[in-house]
Amino acid sequence: MKYGEISIDPEVMSGAPVFAGTRVQIQTLFDYIEGGEDLAEFLDDFPSVSKESALAVLEMAKKTT
Repeated sequence: MKYGEISIDPEVMSGAPVFAGTRVQIQTLFDYIEGGEDLAEFLDDFPSVSKESALAVLEMAKKTT
């Protein structure tokens, strides 16, 4: 299943939500932010995730709280 920039597939990372087209778990972005890292650090460490995708996921999370 694909929800915008988020993909959930039992065959990829045991069904954990990931950035579409990657194996990078969405939770990893939240862990970076909660740990005090900035978005640039996350993007440097995970170049397969676009800035636009990361921002879209953060915006989705903001709307759900």
